[in-house]
Amino acid sequence: MTERLPGRMEGSAGSNGLGAANDSDGARGSVASTTISWREALGVWCRVALLSFGGPTGQIAVMHRVFVDEKRWVDEPRFLEALNFCLLLPGPEAQQLATYLGWMTHGPRGGWVAGTLFILPGFLSILGLSVVYVEFQDLSWIAGVFLGLKPAVIVVVASALTRLAKRVLRDRAAWWLAAVAFAAIHFFGAPFPAVIVGAAAWGWWRAVTQPSTVPSRLDQSPATTRGTGGWRRSVVLTLWFVPLWVGPVAVLASWLGRGSIFVEQGLFFGKMACVTFGGAYSVLSYVAQQAVERYGWLAPGEMLDGLGMAETTPGPLIMVVQFVAFMGAYRSPGPLSPLGAGLLASVLAVWVTFIPCFYWIFLGAPHIERLRGDRRLAGTLSAISSAVVGVILNLSLWFAAHTLFATVKTGRWGLFRYLDIDWGTWQPEAVWILVLAAAWMLIWKRGMAVTLAVCAGAGVALRLVGA
Repeated sequence: MTERLPGRMEGSAGSNGLGAANDSDGARGSVASTTISWREALGVWCRVALLSFGGPTGQIAVMHRVFVDEKRWVDEPRFLEALNFCLLLPGPEAQQLATYLGWMTHGPRGGWVAGTLFILPGFLSILGLSVVYVEFQDLSWIAGVFLGLKPAVIVVVASALTRLAKRVLRDRAAWWLAAVAFAAIHFFGAPFPAVIVGAAAWGWWRAVTQPSTVPSRLDQSPATTRGTGGWRRSVVLTLWFVPLWVGPVAVLASWLGRGSIFVEQGLFFGKMACVTFGGAYSVLSYVAQQAVERYGWLAPGEMLDGLGMAETTPGPLIMVVQFVAFMGAYRSPGPLSPLGAGLLASVLAVWVTFIPCFYWIFLGAPHIERLRGDRRLAGTLSAISSAVVGVILNLSLWFAAHTLFATVKTGRWGLFRYLDIDWGTWQPEAVWILVLAAAWMLIWKRGMAVTLAVCAGAGVALRLVGA
């Protein structure tokens, strides 16, 4: 017998106490909206958005504490079911989980508001920091902040890589797949989407030919009853979302031409939103490879500055794409002023990155049970997760090289490529702050926010003393 949870109605859909409150299109989740007022839900979503520091892990922990422990709007198995579904999708899992939880309480309207509020504080913060970055970068204390953040970010990424590897690399095949992915992208310059497609194909093949190696369910949460929608609903949803997603890019193309940097960025970040499985750090690998090396929108050190902004502000870590777009458009504004171009590029990058996140949730949530039970899907996504470990390792080395040494080039030897480091150009200030960050976070077990703050302070002190 299921215990009745405060603030929720026991549904009539079965003994799990999670009865669905269906709306007209069958898309409503398993929490009855009549038991949770709109005002109360709105206040909770605002609170979660303002507390969403610490990257995906910290953000998911905040949502678990609020929704499961404090409000008890969702029980533990249902929360894990929603989280596992979001982990299957491309894009930022924490923002998608916020959207899913909003959808569960108040249907599509709740999903839109919860997901948007989760983004808004980070968007405003990074937009303001981007303006400060380009307009006041010559100030010693501003330069010192970023001097301290860059080495600390290396430690943050390495810590995230370690946690991911422990969770994902559970057998020899997973380790080999991570190694192959690293070699493909580091030594051969393979595009990120190609690495992901190759890993997905291998995972699917392994699930078909060796089904015993893949669990039949992605977790052991009890099944729940919900609306299944249908193919008509899926078609209508797709026909509504596609113009919403690509419309702004089409308008800009008709106004400024197909070769405009805004159209180029819109297409790039739109593609990124559909291929970046594996969470925020896999997105960073793809963006760093393309935006820095191919498009030249910003320098490697500036990419680290943007990541430092995203790490120290609320909202998804993937908001670093906003800074990347701002910098690229600020330097190639076309008919607009540099700041106007940066603002437009920021809004466009966020739009094309996050609109698909809402689409995945609204389209897939009604079919979650079927998705969770598919062994081939589980094998495919498990392989993608393993490959992402190798991709993030490449990102870590790339960041470290460009932070600790002033001169780093891409060397080539036949088909191989490698980081050609001028070892005589090492940056002693960056090395010392890296050691400080590693000790503070890994030895003394301080939190990420505290570590970043300490290192930023150390950077300001070094810059002011040097001045």
